[in-house]
Amino acid sequence: MEKESYSLGDHLKFILPSLLGILLFITPVQTEDGYTIPIAILANWIEELLANQLSLIMMVIITITAVLTVMTKLIGPNLFDKTPFFQKLFYTSWFWTGTRILAAIFAIMVYFQLGPEAVHGEDTGQLLLDDLLHVLFAVFLFAGLFLPLLMNFGLLELFGTLMTKIMRPLFKLPGRSSIDSLASWIGDGTIGVLLTSKQYEEGYYTKREAAVIGTTFSVVSITFTLVVISEVELEHMFLPFYLTVLIAGLIAALIMPRIPPLSRKADTYVNEKATGIEEEIPEGHNTFTFGYAKAIKRSRKETSIYKFVKEGGQNVLDMWMGVAPVVMAFGLIALMIAENTPVFQWLGMPFIPLLELMQVPFAEEASQTILIGFADMFLPAILAAPIEAEITRFIIAALSVTQLIYMSEVGGLLLGSKVPVSFKDLLIIFLLRTLITLPIIVFIAHLLF
Repeated sequence: MEKESYSLGDHLKFILPSLLGILLFITPVQTEDGYTIPIAILANWIEELLANQLSLIMMVIITITAVLTVMTKLIGPNLFDKTPFFQKLFYTSWFWTGTRILAAIFAIMVYFQLGPEAVHGEDTGQLLLDDLLHVLFAVFLFAGLFLPLLMNFGLLELFGTLMTKIMRPLFKLPGRSSIDSLASWIGDGTIGVLLTSKQYEEGYYTKREAAVIGTTFSVVSITFTLVVISEVELEHMFLPFYLTVLIAGLIAALIMPRIPPLSRKADTYVNEKATGIEEEIPEGHNTFTFGYAKAIKRSRKETSIYKFVKEGGQNVLDMWMGVAPVVMAFGLIALMIAENTPVFQWLGMPFIPLLELMQVPFAEEASQTILIGFADMFLPAILAAPIEAEITRFIIAALSVTQLIYMSEVGGLLLGSKVPVSFKDLLIIFLLRTLITLPIIVFIAHLLF
């Protein structure tokens, strides 16, 4: 790769949009509730502004998605011949068509309070439609619109080159995945899944890399960990709590890519044309100059504001219509099982002797919370709140955050995205993460208490 000379315009075209992307997605800002990122502040603003309308809006979006998917399935993909984007969005397999129909039925039942309370109750349907989907609507709106700032103007090319020497040996990943991790760490796990899915579709990650990043690095935001620790009334321990989560999460991130099911994913790209990322540094370049050259080359491809807005708008629709129905369908089924059956209590029973061996007080009560996190990350903290022992509440809260895969959000998002993981994969990854991080968290908790 020859060294080129760049015009001022070339430099600005890379630097200005990338700085704006960093500001919106990665820069921590202090608010009354602690640290967050500007995208999350914008999302909160729109959420509050439309608070009374969002349940209706999400119900309508999910219903329209189901209707258009059924029409496309019955008429055939020719229905959207002129718009490949909509063709891809609505022409899906029978399984996903069924999922969208189920999601629409659930959304209508919850919104109009129809049928059994198990569906539209406060802790099931209402939790999703009146709470979580509000958050997803708002986050998807701004994250989707502004995602091209991170992806299309060279920032990932520069960071990717700089971080390769760390990410490859430690996590067997390309350097550019460091941005995904950072955005979800400071911002929101949903943003991490989104970034990963988009980059996989564009041929930057192999199937294995996309699966590893989506299930290992779409970490929980600092903001949400604050909510979890507040629920178990241990806010005064936030710093040691967060450090515990980071240590356990880092160890899991070192182990998970090296064992099945993630290690068995194919190192092939989404299509034959994709070639992945050039990581060898050519003669005459160092890591920075090579990364910078690649960044400029990428930003030159962006030629119009119309293209930027169109891509952002497509991202938003893709998430609202592709992902929200999956979260509604699978999330609600998982929550109904968790709330109305003893299934998760039974599943937790094998953990009782393990917790007793590790000298965790109230082992029986704690065991019931261990696997319920698969349904929703917040459920373990809710169940742990009445437990008297602070050490047990600390362990449950930290574990729920490091388990990472939960069907009401990240799990549902991964299934709805293009990231190549199945429901079975997610279940196995969840169990492995539990078994890896539990002893680490318990060990640190015994040092702290």
